[in-house]
Amino acid sequence: MHAEPHFLQRQIARLVRVEPRELAAVTAAFCLFFFVLGSYFAVRPVRETVATLLGRERVADLWLYTALFSIAIVPLWGWLVARMRRSVLLPLLYGTVAILLAVIGSYIQVDESNLQVGTFFYVWISVINLMLVSVFWSFLLEMFNSEQAKRLFGFIAAGGTFGALIGPLIARLSVDSIGNSGVLYLGTVGFLGAIVCQRVLINIWRRHPPSDAPSAAATGRDDDGRGGNPFAGIFIVLRSPYLLSIALLVVFLSAVNTVVYFEQLRIVSETFPDTTRRTEVFATLDFIVQSLTILSQVFLTGRIASKLGVRTLLTFVPVLMIIGFMLLSMLNVFAMVAALLILRRWGEYAFVRPGREMLWGSMDTESKYKAKSFIDVPVYRAADYVGAQAKTALDAGGAAPAGAARIGAALATGGAVNGWWLGRKHDRSTGPQSP
Repeated sequence: MHAEPHFLQRQIARLVRVEPRELAAVTAAFCLFFFVLGSYFAVRPVRETVATLLGRERVADLWLYTALFSIAIVPLWGWLVARMRRSVLLPLLYGTVAILLAVIGSYIQVDESNLQVGTFFYVWISVINLMLVSVFWSFLLEMFNSEQAKRLFGFIAAGGTFGALIGPLIARLSVDSIGNSGVLYLGTVGFLGAIVCQRVLINIWRRHPPSDAPSAAATGRDDDGRGGNPFAGIFIVLRSPYLLSIALLVVFLSAVNTVVYFEQLRIVSETFPDTTRRTEVFATLDFIVQSLTILSQVFLTGRIASKLGVRTLLTFVPVLMIIGFMLLSMLNVFAMVAALLILRRWGEYAFVRPGREMLWGSMDTESKYKAKSFIDVPVYRAADYVGAQAKTALDAGGAAPAGAARIGAALATGGAVNGWWLGRKHDRSTGPQSP
């Protein structure tokens, strides 16, 4: 009975320092994130292909609807968190995503060029993907304290990255035979797997909550709805300079992403006329990003956070982006855009995103679910929309790609400064962690 867990612990211990009582939760969380990101990244190349069919101008306009739906989802999510047990709400979220992917896939199977369906799919998946990741980390922040987060979040994030590595690989290998609709059906199957893993993780949390987790109440089973105002997340952020700074960091990250994203759409559309080939290119880029990310998360993220602090996770990638944008301003070709895209995504997934999640470690449960989802979804998508409109205006005004690259460098500079301040504040507040 005990030999297998001890063996598993030894294998995981080769990669990360995990205690026996943490093993089950870490393994379940790793598998859950594998299915969540694996499913999303399998269908993401289809989203990018849909974007090329819609056109850059239409996509820029759609970001307004994405931002509006992101804002609208805040009170709905706040209401659900206030009234539903997490053991019901979280599996329900994954089940809803699975059903909608299957429905959209059936429409695309009939008519891939249907702009109405493509528009809905693009907006919906752009909203829900941020919500899925935000909710995943919100639950983990209930299970683990700040010291555990620094040790374990990098390895757990690697589960998602492994899924994000396998997802686009499967999409690339199968899209020729099953088409874009078939890829969406694969995403449905993946989210059904996420439901199973979430149920396992919730059962572990109920029976064996970490004794020093911040949410561990006397019974260790605080699964009730959080109560309160559905709009509470907005007011919590507005009252806190610390959370406003996290929101500002998200704005900088989103703005940098917007510059790279629209350059990617422009140059891929010009370079690859065939839509299937575009999906293959997007899937290949995702595969490269996830390969680099999983190695970094397993071997670097936790060690950097424990030894050099969260401020390092949040800072050094924006610094590299400054250099990359300056190079892009001088050499605007597909290879350079692809390299910058890989750098941004690799750096965000491997270092910046885990660092952002660690910033929430000392927050109360209501903040972790309501305030966090407000920053992660509507703030991010509103920044996307403003950035997209600004980029469209620059293009309409005849601005050269080199000018957009220099703006990207300035935004990355702001992100580096803000990330350093936030990380230093967090590192000072948590102090030295016990081994």
